[in-house]
Amino acid sequence: MRETNQTQVTEFFLLGLSGDPHTQHLLFIFFLAVYLVTVLGNLLLVSLVQADSLLHTPMYFFLCNLSLADLCFSTNIVPQALVHLLSWKKVISFTRCAAQLLLFFIFGCTQCALLAVMSYDRYVAICSPLHYPSIMTWRVCVQLAVGSWTSGILVSVVDTTFTLRLPYRGSNRIAHFFCEAPALLILASTDTRTSEMAIFLMGVVILLMPVSLILVSYGHIIVTVVRMKSAAGRLKAFSTCGSHLMVVILFYGSAIVTYMTPKSSKEQEKLVSVFYAVVTPMLNPLIYSLRNKDVKGALKKVATRSFPCRLRVRH
Repeated sequence: MRETNQTQVTEFFLLGLSGDPHTQHLLFIFFLAVYLVTVLGNLLLVSLVQADSLLHTPMYFFLCNLSLADLCFSTNIVPQALVHLLSWKKVISFTRCAAQLLLFFIFGCTQCALLAVMSYDRYVAICSPLHYPSIMTWRVCVQLAVGSWTSGILVSVVDTTFTLRLPYRGSNRIAHFFCEAPALLILASTDTRTSEMAIFLMGVVILLMPVSLILVSYGHIIVTVVRMKSAAGRLKAFSTCGSHLMVVILFYGSAIVTYMTPKSSKEQEKLVSVFYAVVTPMLNPLIYSLRNKDVKGALKKVATRSFPCRLRVRH
């Protein structure tokens, strides 16, 4: 787009997912329900890990970090979306939009790094079980977690800078329900190819490289599991890794569609964004808790301590 002499945009109007009032009310109910489950599920998972000493392992340490990132990721987007679904004026200032974009990248990119770290943890646990305690020490775990958050912050600063450095002097109507880079770049008053290339390269760093690590890790895991003589051991290994692999497919799949593939229709992009920005943070704790015997056991222990009288009556 050509630069004009218009003044810099100071606020944006979010068009949202629908202009129909009835649909907006239904979306409000859906978003609110999903957000409440997201908050309760992730807080419960973190609390269980803290309360049960059997869960004080590297895998659950990383899972707590992932839950924290999920919670912050969802909180950065959903509450504002809920307010806009009930209001006629869906306006966000340029400063708040910039802050939302930065936080979106930080927590989203951190999730990408954490999922790769968790796949490495499972690789060591299954392929080198005897060396696992000496390799995955608490010092190493803390370093990997800090590295994940640091990489998320660094990539987010680059992506946000290349998105917001452009002049926005024309339309201020964002065809989205939150401030996301692809939707913002469309409104820029100058050529966006440099910014798009920078974001794409950061996508290679934080999306494709971790996915490659995950694929290699799970390739070795599958070979090791198939060679196991114990059927119970194979089942346990597949059960543990199945939860992680399901989360990886859901999150990376939708993120890659948005940032690493040719542009699709605006409606399709918004639907994909709803999935990975709203739904996925809710699914993560559910997937890990429903498919994990350790988490179920910890939940039963907490319930036993919280309601001992009721349990005695039953017995």
